[in-house]
Amino acid sequence: MEWRCALVSLLLMAGLLMQGSVAHSASKTVLVLGDSVSAEYGLARGAGWVALLEKRLAANKINATVVNASISGETTSGGRSRLGALLQKHRPQILILELGGNDGLRGLTMESTEANLRAMIALAKKAKAAVLLVGMQIPPNYGADYTRRFAGLYPKLAKENKLALVPFLFEGLKDDAQMFQPDRIHPTAQAQAIMLDNVWPHLKPLLR
Repeated sequence: MEWRCALVSLLLMAGLLMQGSVAHSASKTVLVLGDSVSAEYGLARGAGWVALLEKRLAANKINATVVNASISGETTSGGRSRLGALLQKHRPQILILELGGNDGLRGLTMESTEANLRAMIALAKKAKAAVLLVGMQIPPNYGADYTRRFAGLYPKLAKENKLALVPFLFEGLKDDAQMFQPDRIHPTAQAQAIMLDNVWPHLKPLLR
């Protein structure tokens, strides 16, 4: 009788350990939807902040797969048209949304940019993916009002939709020539670690 009780206890303990192991090893998928800033424009392959993110996840023993669906020149309209299929294919638990910079540089209407971002946020929520919104700022080419409204769009959407927010992806780069490629728009390889450091504290809580 005693050996039967001992056997039952051992089986229960083994079951609990297996459950804990499965929970610990459950992998998350992080989908990055961005433009050239996240697509390693002008950089050696593997030098961008998204590639550095994969290495940081591994170094921190966080079981997560990163899918980089960023395309150079992408606008919010293009991202909106692609996101549904990407969500269906990869079923991510987290969406890092880094779009809007090209909208601003092209002077597209703020209304269309906002509508596209809202639509992508809604699609992600419907797919039960947490959204990390990446804020951007633009030069004052189209006037102070447009520049101010553009910068304010990201915190506005994050607050309204209760999203995690990277206030500004280029924070800390300043106007340092070493941090930007000759076009003065795209960050150099040297800047990528700083960009990741701007993303990491807002992404890490979503990975738990």
